[in-house]
Amino acid sequence: MKKAKQNETKQKADLEQVEKPVAKKIKKNEANPAEEYQMVDTMLTADFYKVDVVELAQKLIGKIIVRQLPQGEVRAIIVETEAYKAPEDKACHAYNNKKTDRTKYFWQDGGHLYVYSIYGNNYCLNITAATKDDPEAVLIRAVQPLSFDIIKEIRKTKSPKLQDLSNGPGKCGGCLLLDKSHNGLNLCDQKSGMYLIDNTKQYEIGVSARINIDYAEEWKDKPWRFYVKNNSFVSKG
Repeated sequence: MKKAKQNETKQKADLEQVEKPVAKKIKKNEANPAEEYQMVDTMLTADFYKVDVVELAQKLIGKIIVRQLPQGEVRAIIVETEAYKAPEDKACHAYNNKKTDRTKYFWQDGGHLYVYSIYGNNYCLNITAATKDDPEAVLIRAVQPLSFDIIKEIRKTKSPKLQDLSNGPGKCGGCLLLDKSHNGLNLCDQKSGMYLIDNTKQYEIGVSARINIDYAEEWKDKPWRFYVKNNSFVSKG
């Protein structure tokens, strides 16, 4: 009982320390007190996304998602990504140019959303790369919120750990209130309710094989997963 009270007191102190309106100046994130970021509050343009998907997966690390919701604005740093590149990649939903009602959203210019569900009502966020002729997309595996009030209200998780709000692909979609109705959303249209902005802080980026794709045979070992090293919101080390 005493330990639980101490944890509660510490968490409140953490929140008081950093839950302030996001500005352009360097701030500190509550769950990683030493983590700093420097926002450039200008929307990333289409050219940013029109590159090969593996390159985009690396470029997206550290970028900040801005999501407009009825409850207010949510901002989160992308801390973990995976690249999926059809038609050859056997881990990709569009492998062998498989085009269905679900996968047709791969065939969009870079900077659009492909959203799919796992385990029922858990929605995974993907960002298309290159051009509409290249079925490629980056899975956003984990994000680090810059404030937590709205996200805690949305997610209603029982876990006391702030990291459990967004340290997995389905959790990312959940905390941003995304579902299949957001397929095709244009991240280069500020009126769409979601876009990305730059973060000029340099992060040490880890590289590994992608997670939970043993079915992809020789493609399962491609080093196409990228993450911020020593970040507590990354889904797996």
